[in-house]
Amino acid sequence: MATFKAVVIEKAEGGQRAALTTFDEADLMEGDVTVRVTHSTLNYKDGLALTGQAPVVRRFPMIPGIDFAGVVEQSSHPDWKPGDAVVLNGWGTGETHLGAYAEKARVKGDWLVPLPASLTPQQAMAIGTAGYTAMLSVLALERHGLSPASGPAVVTGAAGGVGSVAIALLAKAGWHVIASTGRAAEAEYLRGLGAAEIIGREELAKPAKPLAKERWAAGIDAVGATTLANVLSMTRYGGAVAACGLAGGMDLPTSVAPFILRGIALYGIDSVMAPQALRREAWSRLARDLDHAALAAMTTTIGLDAVIDQGPEILAGRTRGRVVVAIS
Repeated sequence: MATFKAVVIEKAEGGQRAALTTFDEADLMEGDVTVRVTHSTLNYKDGLALTGQAPVVRRFPMIPGIDFAGVVEQSSHPDWKPGDAVVLNGWGTGETHLGAYAEKARVKGDWLVPLPASLTPQQAMAIGTAGYTAMLSVLALERHGLSPASGPAVVTGAAGGVGSVAIALLAKAGWHVIASTGRAAEAEYLRGLGAAEIIGREELAKPAKPLAKERWAAGIDAVGATTLANVLSMTRYGGAVAACGLAGGMDLPTSVAPFILRGIALYGIDSVMAPQALRREAWSRLARDLDHAALAAMTTTIGLDAVIDQGPEILAGRTRGRVVVAIS
């Protein structure tokens, strides 16, 4: 088809404007693989792009959406042929390269990974970049040498996308998971995913002490700022925390005390430019380790025509778990 449906962000007076419209295939950017996109998802970064609340979009016009699942239509890349089922996360799609909220995408073949055989495209995007980031975080903790025998693990932003998948992954692996959330009404949902304890966001919102009582051996933090500082101050000797989000801010009001007196480690998790081998390992583990029933319980599905309205909702913390966008 010469044209297809897409959400397009244009510059507008005083900011930007997003609209569902038609897009000409001839205006797609350079790439050696053209994909028929079947599903995408809604991540925090997508909410920032859709609303313009942060300078995520670096060129205009832009099709937002940082990840997708779909089927290869055309390829001059040696690794891909028409009919291959693929997944893409990051690489600047939806920021500097036309992204996923469209019926077609043209990208570099080196950015793609094969869709795991045990996952449907819908399930892959129920995982999405948030779930893939959660898996990268788990891998970092494992490489540090931590296991369920090390002690509890805390997950912040627990009812969000990263947090929901992190809880499900850790719980299935046998961890005692402590879920931190500002939404008390989601307690039953979090316990259903495997959380053993639930603590209020306010417990980690006060100014952090250099060192506080040791509470957990591991942490996955999607919030940043004071929350991360408190998580670090409460991490047990020799423990580790994976930092993968900034929903609470980019600052980190902490001290060197947890690092030099308790020997803990802070791992930064980058999902955008992660190397191909790590991506494939993460997706292989997700296909193997993530319980499909837990994934279904955390997932809702919307159409492409509803995604613009969902941008403010995810930024306000009013979405739960994972939101799949059915493209076609």
